[in-house]
Amino acid sequence: QVLLVESGGGSVQTGGSLRLSCAVSGYTVSSSCMAWFRQAPGKEREGVAAIYNRGGGTYYADSVKGRFTISLDNAKNTVYLRMNSLKPEDTAMYYCAAADEGCTVVGGYMKHYGMDYWGKGTLVTISS
Repeated sequence: QVLLVESGGGSVQTGGSLRLSCAVSGYTVSSSCMAWFRQAPGKEREGVAAIYNRGGGTYYADSVKGRFTISLDNAKNTVYLRMNSLKPEDTAMYYCAAADEGCTVVGGYMKHYGMDYWGKGTLVTISS
């Protein structure tokens, strides 16, 4: 019933920008916590950013703080991730996720197991 569809991925040079979109159906994005995760080959899935309290609160991983911005459009039921000053280490598959009862952060890291719904991902490649 719940469907999350990511878009906006692609290939850009170091220092460039991208905006990812997550279109959601069967679920209201403002109802709980919406988040972005990423996973590079051979690495664990990393929590990147989250938005909650109807957009009143945000979380960012230290690795992206100051460069990435998560936002919410209630009218379009869509979550965005604006990524600026991109680096080769940002290369990964980026996933949109939703948590009914709040995202889970342990030791400063947002955990993948705290999410209830997942999109299929969109690929971001940063060339050096």
